Amino acid sequence: MKHVHYEDVKAEIPEEKGAIETKIRWLVTKNDGAEHFAMRLFEIEPGGNTPWHRHNWEHEMFILEGTGVAVSENGEEEFKEGDVFFIPPMEWHQFKNTGKNKLKFLCLVPYKDGK
Repeated sequence: MKHVHYEDVKAEIPEEKGAIETKIRWLVTKNDGAEHFAMRLFEIEPGGNTPWHRHNWEHEMFILEGTGVAVSENGEEEFKEGDVFFIPPMEWHQFKNTGKNKLKFLCLVPYKDGK
């Protein structure tokens, strides 16, 4: 069993271009024995956003704190603390912090290509 406080996990800048004022913490990974999925925590400062992107895998998200706008090919929709998202493979998406406080959400993803 792994037990750690999220603040003890290094906050990194995402590799994807287009992320603004965004940090990611890899909370649970293969290094912890998780063979199929990774758990990540995103922290986005007010005015920041994830990049406009898509990928070959699904992911699930849970909004922990803050408010914002989710952008997809179908337009924009507001979200708040406690909301849940499922993003299917190959769907274009972006998350923007439109609030006055830091936006935090959990994002669970399968490993790319089984890696």
